[in-house]
Amino acid sequence: MRVLVVLPTYNEAENIALLLPELLALPLDICVVDDASPDGTGRIADDWAAREPRVHVVHRAGKLGLGTAYVTGFHFALDRGYDAALTMDADFSHHPRYISAMLRAIEHADLVIGSRYVPGGDVLYPFHRRFLSKTANVIARAALGLRPHDCTAGFRLYRAAVLQTVPIDSVFSNGYSFLIEMLNLVQGFGFSIVEVPIVFEDRTRGQSKISSTEIVRAAYTVSRLTYRRLRDRLIGPPATRHPFV
Repeated sequence: MRVLVVLPTYNEAENIALLLPELLALPLDICVVDDASPDGTGRIADDWAAREPRVHVVHRAGKLGLGTAYVTGFHFALDRGYDAALTMDADFSHHPRYISAMLRAIEHADLVIGSRYVPGGDVLYPFHRRFLSKTANVIARAALGLRPHDCTAGFRLYRAAVLQTVPIDSVFSNGYSFLIEMLNLVQGFGFSIVEVPIVFEDRTRGQSKISSTEIVRAAYTVSRLTYRRLRDRLIGPPATRHPFV
């Protein structure tokens, strides 16, 4: 199975030079999607790509958001015939040590989630962030009927068939709320989803991209999708006649 790591970056120069060697030790290719990082993250990625053919770099014009970075990486994977795409953060909160287990799990699933909230998983960051994350997951699961325990995880391995079927270009949400809407679509289309336990560690280098704005966006996304679920009585594939409602 040919797997591409989709690695969105913005100001991750301190991490990218350490993360790429660890990823290259695994049977993976890498696509860094950099949003014109002023700290030189894109240049560091270019240096790696110049000497390592398994590293690719997509430069974007500015900070365009996490969701659109994922979509850019998904199209890169599909256009080049990869069998699966793995998304992860570039700050080691999603540690490469868990990727081998995710690769094994994808043999029997359509989507694998590196999960903080299944037995064996854990979260190692301050209480207030743990509380917000856990609360967001509880609300998303209850309101949308999502079955996975970790609905906001960005550590995911998608089979290409999922990305070819789900209307990724019509996902309205951006930022971290993209993850909730994407999972809602994957489950709605009937794809199989499994969770692999991970320990989520707080970053030790660079600055977090989480903000109060992201929390508001996530709340709006859950409300919008809940309304659509009630409107359409969603049982099978999601309604597509009003993709932006």
